[in-house]
Amino acid sequence: MSDLSEALAKGATAEEIERTAVPERFTAAHLRVEDTGMFRGVEDKDVRKSLRVGEVPMPELAPDEVLIGVMASSVNYNTVWSAMFEPIPTFRFLEQFAKTGGWATRHDLPHQVVGSDASGVIVRVGSGVRRWKVGDHVVVSPAYVDDQEAASHADGMLGAEQRAWGFETNFGGLAEYSVVRASQLIRKPAHLTWEESACTTLCAGTAYRMLVSDRGARMKQGDIVLIWGAGGGLGGYAIQFVKNGGGIPVGVVGSERKAEIVRRLGCDIVVTREEIGLGDDHSDDPAEVIRIGKRLGGIIREKTGRDPDIVFEHVGQATFGISVFVVSRGGTVVTCGSSTGYHHGFDNRYLWMKLKRIVGSHVANLQENVECGRLFESGRIVPTMSAVYPLADVGEAARLVQENRHTGKVAVLCLAHSEGLGVTDPALRASIGEDTLNPLRGLTR
Repeated sequence: MSDLSEALAKGATAEEIERTAVPERFTAAHLRVEDTGMFRGVEDKDVRKSLRVGEVPMPELAPDEVLIGVMASSVNYNTVWSAMFEPIPTFRFLEQFAKTGGWATRHDLPHQVVGSDASGVIVRVGSGVRRWKVGDHVVVSPAYVDDQEAASHADGMLGAEQRAWGFETNFGGLAEYSVVRASQLIRKPAHLTWEESACTTLCAGTAYRMLVSDRGARMKQGDIVLIWGAGGGLGGYAIQFVKNGGGIPVGVVGSERKAEIVRRLGCDIVVTREEIGLGDDHSDDPAEVIRIGKRLGGIIREKTGRDPDIVFEHVGQATFGISVFVVSRGGTVVTCGSSTGYHHGFDNRYLWMKLKRIVGSHVANLQENVECGRLFESGRIVPTMSAVYPLADVGEAARLVQENRHTGKVAVLCLAHSEGLGVTDPALRASIGEDTLNPLRGLTR
């Protein structure tokens, strides 16, 4: 461990950080370009085989960037996609980014440091950074936007050059150090630990935009919201936003065990896939979709009196046709991903004749992420962290997510040498309560 890494782990002051040299190399979870073909013809694309943990060179800092000493990170499904090299190797994203020229050329390397969440300490700032300084405690928004692109000023997510940091860029968060744009920085909630706060940006921000933002489903008080994958990282935050906003969450989960887990988050109505006859081998057969949809819709109407106003979608191919069928007349299906496949089939008659809407949503812009952060700071929304792994075992952490054996979010300690560090407002933490802050802790198998 370098002198700077040791200083950060011990809670160094800003002055100590500034006078300690930045190391030339650092430890990171990364992929290698020579491994991109390793899973051809292999059924089980085990990410433990492709995710490497070792030293990589320290990148140069652009004027609008900061260097963060990453205290903790977390695993998202985009890291699983990267590590499986699907649907395409993410090294192609790095090549495309490099072609835009300038500082982007740094990203096209024979290795990619992955990870789209991080909490940590700013250790260096570029010459163009104004609002942040060395020593600040931050979390990172994964939205990597070009602030010189016109569309970004209407909504950061509309710019053609918007990218997912640590997925479509290099120098991601599953590492001891990370390079991010100043426009990605958010103040770390002072009452949360490093590992808790590392679980509060990508999934929570994405769910916030999907449900609460005027760019998403525009959820109202009293809305019934059907949440697929309610026991995962996205689903756990969706439940909380619905409850906090006066809605009625209806969670769909894969087992009775996960049903009990999501009830801890306040999801009073929970449906298992077994109850509606939705197996792991999904079918696009229209009759099967309608059969499952009718069963699911019947359960929701029995418990709430009506069809769901909003369906929170991220499962994709296995559920999308059901979502379009089951959502109410004039209702909204909001989607941010397709973990079971990108090619969706649905009966368009139920969409157009019942005036339903499909809204695409991707991550969250900086303002949405800041607004989401305020809800964490006030204790109205809490982390969905269930397990913590050291950086050396990031492959095992990612494998949990790959096999859907996780609950909520899986955190990874980077420079933090143990759990429970990083709290700078213990009074607020005590007022909220440890049990309230960690409803899912220890529940991942």
